[in-house]
Amino acid sequence: MNGRVLVIGAGGVATVAIVKMAMNSDIFKEIKIASRTKAKCDNIVKYINEKLPNCKAVLSTAKVDADDVEQLKALMSDYKPEIVVNLALPYQDLTIMDACLACGCNYLDTANYEPKDEAHFEYSWQWAYRERFEKAGLCAILGCGFDPGVTSIYTAYAAKHHFDEIQYLDIVDCNAGNHHKAFATNFNPEINIREITQKGLYYENGKYIETEPMEIHKPLTYPNIGPRESYLLHHEEIESLVINYPTIKRARFWMTFGQQYLTYLDVIQNIGMSRIDEVEYEAPKADGTGVEKVKIVPLQFLKAVLPNPQELGENYEGETSIGCRIRGLKDGKEQTYYVYNNCKHQDAYQETGMQGVSYTTGVPAMIGAMMFLKGIWSKPGVHNVEEFDPDPFMEQLNTQGLPWHEIFNEDLELD
Repeated sequence: MNGRVLVIGAGGVATVAIVKMAMNSDIFKEIKIASRTKAKCDNIVKYINEKLPNCKAVLSTAKVDADDVEQLKALMSDYKPEIVVNLALPYQDLTIMDACLACGCNYLDTANYEPKDEAHFEYSWQWAYRERFEKAGLCAILGCGFDPGVTSIYTAYAAKHHFDEIQYLDIVDCNAGNHHKAFATNFNPEINIREITQKGLYYENGKYIETEPMEIHKPLTYPNIGPRESYLLHHEEIESLVINYPTIKRARFWMTFGQQYLTYLDVIQNIGMSRIDEVEYEAPKADGTGVEKVKIVPLQFLKAVLPNPQELGENYEGETSIGCRIRGLKDGKEQTYYVYNNCKHQDAYQETGMQGVSYTTGVPAMIGAMMFLKGIWSKPGVHNVEEFDPDPFMEQLNTQGLPWHEIFNEDLELD
């Protein structure tokens, strides 16, 4: 292993992952950062050089359009990374996987594929690559952020150490932070709004049950935070977890939203700004000689005027709390288990220059790449993270800034 990594993407999550890679330069010896906007990549290198003057990793940058397989192939063929860490947009998962197959590169991402023209996501598109990655002797690690990612590893850890049979799984995600903006999303606004305006979905007794968006909700109490209204959403890790742990009778995902956020979101939907289809409007010509008809996607336009998630960190207060609430059997007796992490936004900012939501996704991406480079997580094919040994990953969470905590046999608040 030569420790050569290619990171595609230069947003908040990528920034955190790359800074943490640079902090572990004994493993990550060469890091190339590639994005459509090379200046963003250069800014990350500048930040690391100022923050970590003794960093031994060799850092370099490149311009690439991740929608273009040929550009990706040229970059990978030239750089020859051991693993490509995809921290770009979910739309680009398949083009990056295609390029990895063509160039003999291993692959890791944090979110499953989502087509540009439909607000829908599932693993089937990427699972279809299994045989090709197996035949090529390459490893693809899917969903190595926090949720999906750490929550799936928490489940694997619980199954390995605390349960003979997991029966009920509730993944709970609370952001109790305050960024002092009227309305802002904590990651790419386009992806964020597409995902949470979809219908809810959960698994029960062998089938999926669909709900209206935000239809099911209840207050849940989060450690060090207190009660927060939590909403049932569709989230991708449920899809793989119920396959890999077939004893699960019910699996759900819950996320908190403040009332002000929901009010703004409701307005955005009602006035058509969450649309992902093209609309035509008249815009002034660049030469000032009149107007011309142009097409825009309303949600992409909204993204351009909303606060950049990368710039929320400095004034972000409060913390996140994300974990798994599990009920099942051990030695014939029912027990409950709650495993979680709390992450303070200011701690994340002080360490990496990014807020806690970027931090909780970027750190696990780095650890997943570390697991591969160490040869701990490495088998041909396309795999979700719960298919690997959770123990070494859990150990690294404690040393890399995302320590976890356990609560046994207390009320999970979820029937």
